[in-house]
Amino acid sequence: MKLGIVGLPNVGKSTLFNALCGGGAESANYPFCTIEPNVGVVPVPDSRLDRLAEVYAPEKYTPATVEFFDIAGLVKGASQGEGLGNKFLSHIRECDALLHVVRCFDGSDVIHVSGRVDPVDDAETINYELILSDLEIVERRIDRTAKAMRADKKLAAEYSLLEKLRSHLSEGKPARSLDTDDAEREILSASGLPLLSLKPVIYVANVDEASATGEPDSTHYTALKKLAQSEGAGIIAISCEIEAEIAELPPEEKQLFLEDMGITEPGLYRLIRESYSLLGLISFLTAGPKEVRAWPILRGTKAPAAAGTIHSDFERGFIRAEIVSYDDFVKCGSVAAAREAGLLRSEGKDYVMKDGDITLFRFNV
Repeated sequence: MKLGIVGLPNVGKSTLFNALCGGGAESANYPFCTIEPNVGVVPVPDSRLDRLAEVYAPEKYTPATVEFFDIAGLVKGASQGEGLGNKFLSHIRECDALLHVVRCFDGSDVIHVSGRVDPVDDAETINYELILSDLEIVERRIDRTAKAMRADKKLAAEYSLLEKLRSHLSEGKPARSLDTDDAEREILSASGLPLLSLKPVIYVANVDEASATGEPDSTHYTALKKLAQSEGAGIIAISCEIEAEIAELPPEEKQLFLEDMGITEPGLYRLIRESYSLLGLISFLTAGPKEVRAWPILRGTKAPAAAGTIHSDFERGFIRAEIVSYDDFVKCGSVAAAREAGLLRSEGKDYVMKDGDITLFRFNV
């Protein structure tokens, strides 16, 4: 699962990426210092896994991970190739979801590509380019579907949806905010249209140090939050510069820094967890003296498919899953105690896995 970090040039994308991934991305006070996307694999902070590690003292500790792409800044006209736009749009197309970084602080130390700070205008500039690219794709598909419909009347429903989508995009609205019913969502999914504005989004409001703790009350952040809510997108406030500083500190100094700021954990931890959730992922857990591990699966995955993420033989020969919820594990202190308390469940092939299930799969091949 891949998350693309997008936004205008000089809004803090590479600074955020370096904070997430521990460096490596060029960050400079001029546009297009990033050309090819930087890639980083980031562990998902999970206190449940930490607790299991305390109990089992395992040889290996394996958290879930998310892959982040630092994509160069888009500019107005990207959908027509401005600023190497077509290349950057192709990088976005490879991602499953987007972190849209938007500058929400004033000051002249960092050059703004348009000479002024206006978060909503900045966000809409990027959205507009994604929408224009999508509109071109939809119009081509409409032409093809109209011709094919002469021989196959079953395509009428798809054609109707495409026209609805074209009208929506033409109003400057992203595809993800289109109001659709179950049948239309199924048609859109089956169509295979590579729509950029359909991808799930979290707006990352890059705020100053004074706004880095709690919910910012600045006009910049408030305006961006209103836009995010209108699109059904997420939003999180982070000071990319401060997070980059925190990431460079040794562990013992990091905690003191956080305490001085009056916060319990780096904002990046919240962002990583929100990103993981944005991708529709949850984790089931396995635990023992050899390894404690979080296994990423899509929300709604059934037990046999979850077993298959460990090994294909587990899915092929699935018998049952022995499960204790993390909360029951904490309450009882161990899996054995949970079994004695009747809290260890035996689940079959139709069981839908839940986040935090501590699981042992039984199989026979």
